[in-house]
Amino acid sequence: MSHQDLVAPQEHAFDYADLIITYLKQLGIECVFGVPGGAIEPFINALARSERNGGPKLVIARHECAAAFMADGYFRETGKLGVVCSTTGPGATNLITGVASASVDKSSMLVITAQTALPKFGKRSLQDSSETAIDTVSIFRNCTKYNALVSHELQLESKLISALMETYQAPRGPVHISIPSDILRMPYGHDNPNAHINYLMNKASLEDTLAVEQLIEEIIKVNKVVIYLGHSCAGAYQQIETLAETINAPFVSGPMGKRWVNEKHPLYYGVYGYAGHRSARELFKNDDIELILAFGTSITETGIGGLSSDLLNEKLIHIDSSVESFSRSPMAKLHVCGHLNGIVNRLLNKISQQSWRRTWEGIELECNKNILGGYAELIDEQKCISDDIPIKPQRLMGYLSTQLPEDTRFFIDAGNIWAWATHYLTTSNNSGCYRIAMGFGSMAWSMGAVIGSAMASPDKPHVCLIGDGAWQMSSHEIGVAVDNNLPILFIVLNDSAYGMVKFGQRMSNAEQVGWKLNQINFALLAQAQGADGHIIESPKELMALDVHAFFNKNVPTVLDVRIDSNEIPPMMDRVKSLQEGAVFLTGNNEIT
Repeated sequence: MSHQDLVAPQEHAFDYADLIITYLKQLGIECVFGVPGGAIEPFINALARSERNGGPKLVIARHECAAAFMADGYFRETGKLGVVCSTTGPGATNLITGVASASVDKSSMLVITAQTALPKFGKRSLQDSSETAIDTVSIFRNCTKYNALVSHELQLESKLISALMETYQAPRGPVHISIPSDILRMPYGHDNPNAHINYLMNKASLEDTLAVEQLIEEIIKVNKVVIYLGHSCAGAYQQIETLAETINAPFVSGPMGKRWVNEKHPLYYGVYGYAGHRSARELFKNDDIELILAFGTSITETGIGGLSSDLLNEKLIHIDSSVESFSRSPMAKLHVCGHLNGIVNRLLNKISQQSWRRTWEGIELECNKNILGGYAELIDEQKCISDDIPIKPQRLMGYLSTQLPEDTRFFIDAGNIWAWATHYLTTSNNSGCYRIAMGFGSMAWSMGAVIGSAMASPDKPHVCLIGDGAWQMSSHEIGVAVDNNLPILFIVLNDSAYGMVKFGQRMSNAEQVGWKLNQINFALLAQAQGADGHIIESPKELMALDVHAFFNKNVPTVLDVRIDSNEIPPMMDRVKSLQEGAVFLTGNNEIT
């Protein structure tokens, strides 16, 4: 008898775990992220069988929260559903931060958690998380769009389909089903599922026709329009840029909306809001503005919420695919709900029937280029080419803005790197390759998310920008990139500090406490885990890198970049909001 005969899988009846995988395969999903465990074992076994047959496979994370971040990154790269699984009890609770982040940032995600077998509910079994123990279904309720316990095998298929349909509808977000291990093992009774769900995943094409007609009337009768792009402009960014060019409208973005703009376009005035640009702030101070078109955004503290109440109420038209975005702040002259690409195409069709090239007076639309090739006004822009040692963070952003491929996927972690990247990292790619999770603000998000994205597109350049504090929370996940031969470039901004805490305390005259970190050689840590690692201490060393070679390796690379710890990030607006108790949307808190 051969060794192959000894390990050959036994004949297996099609069970409910296999059923779930079959639906995921219908949706074209290649990866499920998670951590194995006892109660989730039937689902893990189904994934093993699936991988042997060319279907979805399991990507094993080192922690469940990182697995959820990976599913988020996979969704952002592919537009397909991100799927994450965990065992019961602490496996499920470890997921919460990742799922909450996806909820706030509107990422489609299917969360599958296990439960102990039904007969063990409430009997103090190991890791019991049923309704009479640590009730994980209740814990997930406030961070998911759909949340259900499968208490009978005949419920599973209908609840799964309901969850899948819900996660694709606007506003997108995570959904959760919790399944007892004995139900996962039960035979399905058929060889194929009862439904083909691809057509069920189509988003409902809903549009407020009357509001769209009002929008067209408003635009036709004015000359001076400003456009604002928020986080949710996927599928319409090209049409919005064409609209801006057609009506000669300067445009700005929010910190998360900059992923949908060409930052080197002459009509782009930069980011308005957190770590934004003076050119964007000054634009909104122009009294000649007649209309502001805000696409795909909520009116938030870090974005357009800093405008005065006069502008918000009298000149802003809020355009979004989700009514929920309007409910968070009712301020607007007009609310228009519908698919953004359909709305903008109708505007373009109407405009094309007229000879329409609007002109501005009192504002210079052809600004001077900044040192990085864009038109937004940068703070101390000469620091972007500084040869000082330690390396200026602005210098690192300048390097990345000019030396990396145009299709680089940037993943920006929470902390000071938010401010550095928002203000100084400049790209011409407007197709969503700049990725940041500012809704929930989870440290270490980028570490998992970049891996999830690279699993989907390993041939595309991927860069993770992360602080040393967040890296210490998540560096073990680099093992996932090593195991899967992912040539990700991880750049650690090393200043031996929780930098956002450090400067937040200094700028608000708070106690200086809790921000210091010990000096660590992250290059050695990377090498210990099977990755390449390099310490970068000077601009000369930075410029000597063959960055393109990193993306052709079969292992990830870590750059431990020793940055100037005294450089103050452009984050005063955040400090101001904290000092004001985050009093917001009063019309008296314009960001400066």
